[in-house]
Amino acid sequence: MEIAITGSSGLIGTALAAALRDDGHRVRPVVRGPSPDPAAVRWDPAAGTIDAAGLEGVDAVVHLAGVGIGDKRWNDAHKAAVRESRTAGTGLLARTLAGLDRPPAVLVSGSAVGYYGDRGDEVLTELSAPGDDFLAGVVQAWEAAAHPAAEAGIRTVLLRTGIVLAAGGGALPRLALPFKLFLGGRLGSGRQWMSWVHLDDEVGAIRFAIDTPALTGPVNAVAPEPVTNAELARALGAALHRPAAVPVPAFGPRLLMGREMADELVFASQRVRPQVLTDAGYPFAHTDVRAALRAIYGGDR
Repeated sequence: MEIAITGSSGLIGTALAAALRDDGHRVRPVVRGPSPDPAAVRWDPAAGTIDAAGLEGVDAVVHLAGVGIGDKRWNDAHKAAVRESRTAGTGLLARTLAGLDRPPAVLVSGSAVGYYGDRGDEVLTELSAPGDDFLAGVVQAWEAAAHPAAEAGIRTVLLRTGIVLAAGGGALPRLALPFKLFLGGRLGSGRQWMSWVHLDDEVGAIRFAIDTPALTGPVNAVAPEPVTNAELARALGAALHRPAAVPVPAFGPRLLMGREMADELVFASQRVRPQVLTDAGYPFAHTDVRAALRAIYGGDR
């Protein structure tokens, strides 16, 4: 197969491209700048330009690009950039794919469990209603921007990803740092639910979505067993052979990040289940967070 990937240099995109190439598939990175890869396709979402000819005839497109939500303290400008980078890029890609003479069979478009907002102990599936905070609004607009592809008959999967656990990037190194300094513990009350997925299963879920014709619409890319923040802290401490005995009061992240950002990224409770993947028979490699973290860190002390 020939598969185009936006965001191919990010944590998920890098792992996905490597896995696809290892299995003999051809990857076309969709990039903003110069690339040494002769198969690369150029685009500039901010300018609204894309090399449509470079996407003709690809079998699948995986869309992972977007400004990092937690990369900066939120202000009006950064929140606008977070929203615009997702809606503009997704809309440009979806409209372009819809207009191709030889469109792909499937578009797997990145999304997030932020769609559900802060929901306490409620068990959430793909049929659950959206939340009403900033991130929930961003995700709803982000997913809506992919509609032109679906309306053109391209099978469109909206992959709502949770916290991706990987040693090489994402949230885990930041979560792990206090533990490595013997300062780790739960955040706030620790009762907030955290829906996680090992990087192996994130890549596996994307490939499963590409290969499974029955999958369409929202798909939660999370492990079957979400955990509370307190449970995650204990599991992380055990994997790193460190105590998890220093709770972080809620005012700390709120002071550091700002209240809105902290409440939506750190303290929001999202107990999400991967109902669609489970029903379709996806074989999760990592279902227990303790075992997943041990696999990531191995003998790290």
